[in-house]
Amino acid sequence: MRNLIFCLLISVACFSQNNGSWQLYKTQNGISIYSRKANNTNIKQLKTVVTLKTSLNSLVALINDWDSYPQWNYRCGQSKTLKTISPTELIHYQTVVTPWPVDHQDFIINVKLSQDDKTKTVTITSTNNPNYIPPYPKITRIKELQAKWTLTPLNNGNVQAEYEFFVNPGTLVPAWLLNAAVTYGPYETMLNFTQWVQKPKYQQAKHPLINELN
Repeated sequence: MRNLIFCLLISVACFSQNNGSWQLYKTQNGISIYSRKANNTNIKQLKTVVTLKTSLNSLVALINDWDSYPQWNYRCGQSKTLKTISPTELIHYQTVVTPWPVDHQDFIINVKLSQDDKTKTVTITSTNNPNYIPPYPKITRIKELQAKWTLTPLNNGNVQAEYEFFVNPGTLVPAWLLNAAVTYGPYETMLNFTQWVQKPKYQQAKHPLINELN
């Protein structure tokens, strides 16, 4: 059960609905992980932060490479694009592999990419769209999910990558058990992310709508 929520790489209509400030609970290999309690629930909202020597285009290329997610995103099973709406918007489907006796979980999200013209900060937001397709047998559809990537270019050629997310799979999983899982998934996913983005296919990528700071 500790693996329920960490296939998410991916806004978030409700990030303003929080309770209290972020609390740092882990720092390792340059990756910082924060948590805070979301309003009206006992489940925690999470944030991971890391600074990388890379380009905005490389990070966007990896985040948009949905087919690669099962290889580096913790407990990710299936990952596929259901519909491409535009170069900056799509609908995505993903499954979360969970151990017996818990049913596997899945979610559907609307993903939107934007860039600030002045600061060049890139934002990739994901909002839940659980009713886009009917649920599959023996797979539990996640009903509440919000996530956001914020990629901030720095003057020294680095980029700060920040990922916030909140997942509530429903009433079948106790909040205390879901919160216990935060020790594992976010760090492992972000560590893999920092390694994968250095691959040549991402370092050489260029998104037609993404501009670097310099």
